[in-house]
Amino acid sequence: MKRIIWMAAGVAIGVLAVRKLTEAKETFGPQGLNRAVGSLADSIANFADAVRDGMQEREADLRAALGVDN
Repeated sequence: MKRIIWMAAGVAIGVLAVRKLTEAKETFGPQGLNRAVGSLADSIANFADAVRDGMQEREADLRAALGVDN
């Protein structure tokens, strides 16, 4: 009975290890890295767009405060 419990525990640990290795392979493989780089590039582009929008709003506010219209 004791051997069956240890065998079941070993099988469960083996299955978990294989799943984790497969997940790591997918994450750190070429496709996973491409997804990560693409996501990072999208985040940077969104941040740059937000900064540009903020700059345009601030410039419009300053122009309105100074009475300069172009």
